[in-house]
Amino acid sequence: MTIAMPVRPVRLTLRVDDHLPADMSCWIDDGYVRANTWNEEGESITLGIWGPGELITPTGSGVMPYELICLTRVVVVVECEPTESEILGFLRDLHTQTAHLLQIHRVRPADARLLRLLYWIGARFGRISSSGTTLSLEDMNLTHRQLADIAGMTRVTVTKSLTRFRSQGLVVKVSEADLLVPHGAGRLPVESLPFPRTLRHESPAHQNAGFRTP
Repeated sequence: MTIAMPVRPVRLTLRVDDHLPADMSCWIDDGYVRANTWNEEGESITLGIWGPGELITPTGSGVMPYELICLTRVVVVVECEPTESEILGFLRDLHTQTAHLLQIHRVRPADARLLRLLYWIGARFGRISSSGTTLSLEDMNLTHRQLADIAGMTRVTVTKSLTRFRSQGLVVKVSEADLLVPHGAGRLPVESLPFPRTLRHESPAHQNAGFRTP
């Protein structure tokens, strides 16, 4: 008689720009992961971003190509067995993120698009307060090149726009790593974002990101 041994979860540590297997379920223990596809011109299209405490599982959408790329050093638990509700939750989240990112991609001019993107990232992974949303580009390794890829801009335009935002008070430097995007700066009301606005209702990504409330 053969006794089936239980599957033991495996922890993997990946480096920046490493790829996660898109055909396996895993929980992110630390770090940030971006889902990408490309158009016929080879331009990168971001479908979603996930952080600590969040599940990534095969989508079954048939989108090709489809890659999961590490934005930072990432620690994941693979060979996990998510429940049906957890899988459905991921798929809903993917759909919501993709819809918001596509909406952001249509914003004109380009600098307004970047500001909307910063507001969205802050709302998802930062801290929301009465002053605005706080995010850390350094902790998420969102370089000017990364922001340009996500927003569909050039790196030079991102650099110039961020400098202009700071001079106009549209983005406030809270510390060496943190930025504050005041409410209204991204022209996207907090009420329209499907993310919790109090710590008690925060998702694992919010709770584990470790941002300070301004």
